[in-house]
Amino acid sequence: MKTKWVIGFLCVLVVAAYAMITWASPPVGVTPELIGRATFERFKVKSDPQAPFDYMAQAKPGIDMVVRTHDYAPGSYTGWHTHPGPVFISVLEGSVTFYEYDDPTCTPKVVTAGHGYVDTGHGHIGRNETGLPAKDVTVFILPVGETHLREELPAPGPYCAF
Repeated sequence: MKTKWVIGFLCVLVVAAYAMITWASPPVGVTPELIGRATFERFKVKSDPQAPFDYMAQAKPGIDMVVRTHDYAPGSYTGWHTHPGPVFISVLEGSVTFYEYDDPTCTPKVVTAGHGYVDTGHGHIGRNETGLPAKDVTVFILPVGETHLREELPAPGPYCAF
């Protein structure tokens, strides 16, 4: 009796894993390249009150920062995904269009060279919707030692048809 239960449980796990892989949204035509990774001890910084902007960042405990570039072929996309921490993306060449996973209007955010996009942490996809290549540099902020930079989300997104 116990053997049947174990076999049944394993079958359920296999079906669940297959469903997750089938529904996952892996990248297509996007090539990442690691630039570097560094660990930062606990810190707190704030811009000077006289500065023309107000910025504050705090990490407790420490954090890792991972810097990568991504080359986007024409028509490529990152797949729907989330990250374990905030991500700052600067487009270096071309343009990348971002969509938020939880945006019921599926509003595109077109980011062109010289501009940036901050990942909100709710999930997103980046797409090169042009006929030209694009490139970005991405700074991931992660827990110290975290090896998973992203987690796949089901595709299509709940509000976008892709």
